[in-house]
Amino acid sequence: MVNNNTMQAVFLLTPGQLSCQQLPLPQPGVDEIVIKVGAALTCGTDLKAFRRGHPKWSMPTRFGHEYAGTVAACGINVTTVREGDEVMLAPTGPCGSCFYCQRQQENLCTSLMETMVLGGYAEYLTIPARVLRTNLFPKPTSLSFAEAALLEPLSCVTFGLPQTKLRPDDTAVVIGAGAIGLLHVVVLRALGVERVYVVARNPQRAQTARELGAYEIIPSAAEEARATVLEVTDGRGADVVIECTAQPRVWEESLFLVRPGGQVVLFGGCPAGTKVSLDAYRIHYDQVQILSPFHFTPKAVRASYELLAGGKIPTKQLISGTFPLTQLSQAFDLLQRGEGIKYAVVP
Repeated sequence: MVNNNTMQAVFLLTPGQLSCQQLPLPQPGVDEIVIKVGAALTCGTDLKAFRRGHPKWSMPTRFGHEYAGTVAACGINVTTVREGDEVMLAPTGPCGSCFYCQRQQENLCTSLMETMVLGGYAEYLTIPARVLRTNLFPKPTSLSFAEAALLEPLSCVTFGLPQTKLRPDDTAVVIGAGAIGLLHVVVLRALGVERVYVVARNPQRAQTARELGAYEIIPSAAEEARATVLEVTDGRGADVVIECTAQPRVWEESLFLVRPGGQVVLFGGCPAGTKVSLDAYRIHYDQVQILSPFHFTPKAVRASYELLAGGKIPTKQLISGTFPLTQLSQAFDLLQRGEGIKYAVVP
């Protein structure tokens, strides 16, 4: 049981300024649990918040939303886990009753983002009932806490890719070799797609993409990749193009890398208010289908858990190093320089 003592937690005070503070140890409500964080992973969203703030996070704020840990305390109504259990989770849970939940669009649940459990960069964290009942799983001993923390970003990928009409003989192009681009590579390979091209200029990340199963690297900017993509697809374009950079100009270029009748997945989320110009001829006369998946559903989380627990995807290459809570800013500095993929923050 958690004792009435203190713990460390990192706060984002202002863009670029972090503070590791002492807080009282949390105590669970009747339907909640408290976990001792085993590892939290850095994420592109966290990096953007560190650099320029976040529109939904009022600073100062705790943050970090990719984590796994050990159950430290349980509320009196909790029967699904016990103290000492090692668990992995996705940090949101749909309400189950709103308009969208009733239509199996739980990723659009009206209260999902407002109840997201931030604060993984800490020693302990309270997990509410709605997460506990839908998106929390036992951690296999075969996975480290850092590997188990991949459940959240992997769930975003396994939510989006099944919405495409993928075939094993398809040619896929992934634009960007950051963590999300690389997770798309491993899931595409797990789905049996062999010809996965990755557009990546960062040599280190391009090498990681090769290690994770990329068929070939296109070492150029997206705007310069068109000729190569057409060349390797007999002039057609790729069957599926997945944009993972969140850059408006790359959204626009993605339509020119896909074949007529193909699909473009605009995965990288641009800032609110961003405007893009999409070629209407390509969309209409070439019948290009555009998808833009957001977040995940419990079904996607379950699929991701089975991939990780079953050892069906490589994970170790995605974690580039380990830092204590007090050195989180150093991990962000490395990411801003394009070094590494994800870093594990271990209390």
